[in-house]
Amino acid sequence: MATFALAVTCSLGVAHTASAQEKNITVVVPNPSAINNFPMHVAIGEGYFEELGLNVTVEAVNGSASVLQSMAAGQAQIGNPGPGPLLGARARGEDVVFIYNQFPKSIFGLVVKDESAVQGPADLKGTTVGVGTADGAEVGFSRAILAGENLAEGTDYEFLAVGDGGTAAAAFLNDEIQSYAAAVSDAAIIQSRGIPLREITPDEYLSFFGNGWAVTRSYLQENPDVVEAFGKALVKGTKFGMDPANREKVLEHAAAGNPQEGEDKEFAAALLTAIQDRITPLDMSKGYGYQPPEHWQMWHDSSVETGALSAPLDDLEAAYTNDFVEAWNAE
Repeated sequence: MATFALAVTCSLGVAHTASAQEKNITVVVPNPSAINNFPMHVAIGEGYFEELGLNVTVEAVNGSASVLQSMAAGQAQIGNPGPGPLLGARARGEDVVFIYNQFPKSIFGLVVKDESAVQGPADLKGTTVGVGTADGAEVGFSRAILAGENLAEGTDYEFLAVGDGGTAAAAFLNDEIQSYAAAVSDAAIIQSRGIPLREITPDEYLSFFGNGWAVTRSYLQENPDVVEAFGKALVKGTKFGMDPANREKVLEHAAAGNPQEGEDKEFAAALLTAIQDRITPLDMSKGYGYQPPEHWQMWHDSSVETGALSAPLDDLEAAYTNDFVEAWNAE
């Protein structure tokens, strides 16, 4: 199984001996950040999985493709891929199902320095937009936003690949870029370097939701009790983690999951704030984990338009299910 070059695969099982009644499950995530998945680490640390009969082991791999490969190979029961890669996997005939929308808001955002005169994407005409890499997902995300303002790349603005985090902060300080297409972790790093940021992403683009939890259809059909228990623990962990009174405890649980990430307390706190915002649903009436069908349609249509999918899927609704959402959010 591929792992991050600089991150040892992490095993975070609950610290007790599994009883005969417990079900052991392996959960695979696309990067080693524990704060990105703070609801799960809270659920581990607070014993919510244990209470619901689950013994959870977490493994970090390199990206959504590796997450999906691990699930297909039977090395993990539950994974945390992005919606785009999941659609690609389904197009290849892999029957993987998104069960829980963890990031109902986009994990990317278009940001400017807080002191900038720029108030919206239209004001970026004639400027340079920073991106991590020339072919990263943030490029397509930003291009769509700017196209919505009738701005054309190469004519009205330029992209400049400046790297992630610290190198992007330097580009801001040196005025090489006037905005940056940032993942929430990058924005947190930049702000921890003393550069306050302001997001100018239009609300409609936040609907391009990010990573969530998925299982194979065979596992879903054979283990609905595990899926229900897993989601219940996540919702409970999310609610605990969103309470300001529990902030220090949340950071403590995340640091237990990734000690290196927890060493820089200022960065960890800034990243938690950003992740809390992205985990908050645009419409709370449906509860945590809900997947708006219209947002899946947006992802699908965009994937077809950009060529990520060579043809429309025959049955988009088979890619996701909301069947467990009510049970997960029940008090």
